[in-house]
Amino acid sequence: MTTCSGGPAADSAAFGEALFGTTTAEYARYRPGVPDAAVRLLAATLHGVPAPVLLDLGTGTAQVPRALLSVVPRLAHVDLVDVNQAMLAQAVAELKEAAPGACSVSAYVGEAHTFTSQPPGRGPDLITCCRAFHWMDRAAVLEMADRVAAPHATVAVMGDGSLWTHDAEWTGALRELIQTYLGPDRRAGTRGSYATPGRTYEDDLAASPFSELREHRFPVARAWTPKTVVGNLRSTSFARPKLFADRHEAFEAEARQLLDVHAKNGVLREEAVFTVLMARRPGSSS
Repeated sequence: MTTCSGGPAADSAAFGEALFGTTTAEYARYRPGVPDAAVRLLAATLHGVPAPVLLDLGTGTAQVPRALLSVVPRLAHVDLVDVNQAMLAQAVAELKEAAPGACSVSAYVGEAHTFTSQPPGRGPDLITCCRAFHWMDRAAVLEMADRVAAPHATVAVMGDGSLWTHDAEWTGALRELIQTYLGPDRRAGTRGSYATPGRTYEDDLAASPFSELREHRFPVARAWTPKTVVGNLRSTSFARPKLFADRHEAFEAEARQLLDVHAKNGVLREEAVFTVLMARRPGSSS
């Protein structure tokens, strides 16, 4: 069963469009997935829960729920939350294909902190947020999580940066090329420039009801090609096609040439660290 709900959907959809546009195909195809070790870590939090409920914030195209379904087939319900309506539609389709009829799915169009449980009283056992926490009102999100989550619930905030933040010769050259087209600041869709959060996620969690915190770090090695890098850029807030207007075709041509020069045997290497912050209410750990 799939249901859809939301808060001020028009405003939320506009917010999501401003950041990422409607490039759901590129997002689904070119965004890196969740490392297997991280998926197993998340799955372990649901051990002993007979019919788990998952709440995935900033779900994008549902990478986290799809990965979890492969190792926790007994998931009973998944709540998907995102401000981008097109991505939510893609996410629901992906989940229905991954587990047809195995669990119910609800899609909520809106900012994460405005989410309310549907139906009330069946709180999530696991709340996940992957590569999206920096876009949110983090204190308000954690207050919402405290209202809706089951007493034993875990909040998992995770991510590994992006090609903008990765420190390598080829990503540095690519970043400089983007800046020649769009200016020195990192763009945040059509909303302007990206502002780095004023405090760490660890501080956010420590100040929240979910202050019992553990950090887990998983090294990740990725092999990109010029084609997959360009596809990934189309899905980002800092290099989506609309930002370049009629210069996007020229940018992509230059980007492909630059990446071809830096690629070794057609491959561009990325060495990243996928970090998972696992947080619980004090005293709730089993």
